[in-house]
Amino acid sequence: MLERSADYLTSAPDESSVAEHRKKGPTDNTSQSENIQPTETERKFAEVLAAVVCVEQVSVDSNFFNDLGGNSLVMAQFCARVRKRTDLPSVSMKDIYRYPTIRSLATALVDTYPGVGAGTGATPAPVSSQVPASSEEMTRAGTLQYTLCGTLQFLLFLGYSFLVAMLTARGYAWISAGSNLVDVYIRSAVFGGAAFVSACTFPIAAKWILVGRWKPRAFPVWGLTYLRFWTVKVLLHANPMVFFIGNPLYVLYLRALGARIGRGVTILSRNVPVCSDLLTIGAGTVIRKDSFFPCYRAHAGRIQTGPVTLGRDVFIGEKTVLDIDTSMGDGAQLGHTSSLYSGQTVPDGQRWHGSPAQRTEVDYVRIPPARCGPLRRAGFGLAALGQMFFLFVPLAVGGLYMLLTEVPALSKRLGPGTAGIASPELYVDALLVSCVLFFGLVVVGVAVLFTVPRLLNRVVKPDRVYPLYGFHYSTHRAIARITNVKFFTWLFGDSSYIVHYLRGLGYDLSRVEQTGSNFGTEVQHENPYLCSVGSGTMVADGLSIVNADFSSTSFRVSRATIGQHNFLGNNIAYPSGAKTGDNCLLATKVMIPLDGEVREGVGLLGSPCFEIPRSVERDLRFDDMRTGSELRRNLAAKNRYNIRSMILFLLVRWLYFFVLTLLALANIDLYDSFGHVPIVVFLVLTLVFTPLYFVLVERAIVAFRGLRPQLCSIYDPYFWWHERLWKVPDHYLNVFNGTPFKNVIWRLLGVRLGSRVFDDGCYLTERMLTTIGDDCTLNAGSKIQCHSQEDGTFKSDRSTIGDGCTLGVGSHVHYGVTMGDGSVLAPDSFLMKGEEVPQHARWGGNPATETRDAPAPGNDDSGAALVCGDRHAGHGE
Repeated sequence: MLERSADYLTSAPDESSVAEHRKKGPTDNTSQSENIQPTETERKFAEVLAAVVCVEQVSVDSNFFNDLGGNSLVMAQFCARVRKRTDLPSVSMKDIYRYPTIRSLATALVDTYPGVGAGTGATPAPVSSQVPASSEEMTRAGTLQYTLCGTLQFLLFLGYSFLVAMLTARGYAWISAGSNLVDVYIRSAVFGGAAFVSACTFPIAAKWILVGRWKPRAFPVWGLTYLRFWTVKVLLHANPMVFFIGNPLYVLYLRALGARIGRGVTILSRNVPVCSDLLTIGAGTVIRKDSFFPCYRAHAGRIQTGPVTLGRDVFIGEKTVLDIDTSMGDGAQLGHTSSLYSGQTVPDGQRWHGSPAQRTEVDYVRIPPARCGPLRRAGFGLAALGQMFFLFVPLAVGGLYMLLTEVPALSKRLGPGTAGIASPELYVDALLVSCVLFFGLVVVGVAVLFTVPRLLNRVVKPDRVYPLYGFHYSTHRAIARITNVKFFTWLFGDSSYIVHYLRGLGYDLSRVEQTGSNFGTEVQHENPYLCSVGSGTMVADGLSIVNADFSSTSFRVSRATIGQHNFLGNNIAYPSGAKTGDNCLLATKVMIPLDGEVREGVGLLGSPCFEIPRSVERDLRFDDMRTGSELRRNLAAKNRYNIRSMILFLLVRWLYFFVLTLLALANIDLYDSFGHVPIVVFLVLTLVFTPLYFVLVERAIVAFRGLRPQLCSIYDPYFWWHERLWKVPDHYLNVFNGTPFKNVIWRLLGVRLGSRVFDDGCYLTERMLTTIGDDCTLNAGSKIQCHSQEDGTFKSDRSTIGDGCTLGVGSHVHYGVTMGDGSVLAPDSFLMKGEEVPQHARWGGNPATETRDAPAPGNDDSGAALVCGDRHAGHGE
């Protein structure tokens, strides 16, 4: 899977900002600076930098990037060595970007923080955590406890499979007694409806029986308390009510789980709040998609639960994280790509954004209200239930049965008892059925994607305000769901053919400058017909184009426009109305500005964002391969390779589908003899076969060898081969979150993984370049990405997470990173490439810097003290 990001190598920014700290005029005046003798701090900085860049001496006025040939990896090493010196102030990568000479860097640090000294660090810290101090101590489980927990988790799955198999067998036996199609439909609707209600209510009952009410507490992973927690979490995530997210019925469901939710609340995020009793949401609040508010976190080998409290009319933006013990007052807003750290409180009526959040004046609610009363909400919920019970459920439950019984040819070949398990006919039937269904659905799927949403889109007009929970809202949701099918972006992504697919969906791509990697494999939107991407722009994975605005009563779709010759890194929410233009580098997890002047010809990094230069010399070394006849030859070769990768993509998935079809037909054949037992065997075999099959595929692609760090052009055959690796499915890993079995799979995939690692949903892009120590704690939504790409250059390197480390919810670790034993990365943080985190250190922010505890903010209006490493309040907005 492609997980590219911008490589944030920079040249010198304008140093005029240093003048207010130096009070001596511009620092780039060479004739003046030559007469200034280096200070002791400057001399020591120069000694460290000279050792890093392997020269005898460096000038205090030499630019790190333009004059000394440095890059962000080199400067990260410089920062790490400085942090080890007790006689120098701590330096962060943000400081390096802002002050790209030793003189400007030393002046900014010393003038801004004259009391900074030996090892104290120059970066103000985020708020202190409100969890008990004892939670900072690492809790290590024994191997026996770890093994026992995994065994019990498997037994629970086995018991649940027996229950499902028994009910399924009896239900289909009752359906088969139907005398005609109408009778079969009615029986399917009754049985399917009862099964749906049971599947929805069973997790609620399990939660109240196993847990009761969630309360703020901490307990170790792999214990019996954790086993109850895990059982409830898995049942909630597998609940069919997730299909009703964005529907008032989902709010009722959370209330049944114990959440305190007011009237008129709209929740669009698919991340289910597990500890629901600790969630309080006031009336009229809106929570956008891809937001995390689980009311728990994993930290240092323990699960910590705590409240998340949102007042009335609160707005939560896209790709946000709400840690435990956070709250927002009435009318407060949290912008896109932002987070609240434990202990942070947003006062009534204030707008905050950033990671961690700070005060802003940007208004994220940009749509007027509409009439949307209780009757409208109730009618929408009842209509959704009617569709579920009378259309989708009968088709899902009785469709296959009616197909097998009413089509004579299929009934004769595939009915129960028609072929033995060893009969060649069974394999021929599985081959035919799997080919027709799989490849037929691919062809029909493309046809539907290019036609049906286009017709539906005629109903929803851009820039017009519609009330929620009506015909237009249903149409908008249908367009978003149909056009965001991940299978096809995965198939066409990382190739020249993705631009044709996106154009077919409705994207306006102007005049395409084909690179063969214009888009990655993960691109999502809310309305594809209002997405514009300029010529020459390249987009990495995780882009979410936010071209719909929501309030608690209304919605509106608007055009979102990305300029020409941009490069977008990973995991970006790009909203309509963004203040970025042409020739911009938008870094991984960057917050896109919504106010101020339009940024052009710059890079933007961080949340809140600040400006960095667009690119550096190292990323231009392969430009000769991207122009003229050389580009045409390279692109043709890449296209041929990508076509073979796409064919392999389809064959790998078809073969997997063929095996599952074979097992399913064997179940039909054995049903009369063994009843529901074959269904249990099918579920267990599917659980075991899925990871083993895709692990074997991935290891076969790498020829059972490991990956090595690389620096090459995107037209190097190595990069094409690396892209092929990203097309191997890995979403099956989510099923094993929070269990020891996921660690087994990671090891099979080549991860150097320690003992008793707790993985609640971390994603590793390059498994063979990742090392994770013993007893680490990896939270949901976290990611370790051992590569990056900017424009035409691809880079990869190893990342190492030491023993006992914690990665917070939604955190992102880049390549070439080393985290020392016992270190902690805060939620929603971005740890940039090449960083070295000391042992037992606490880092946080975007980009991440070293932090320390500070008083909780209370009602402090400034918000500036909450920012990790942002000394001067300037953030490019």
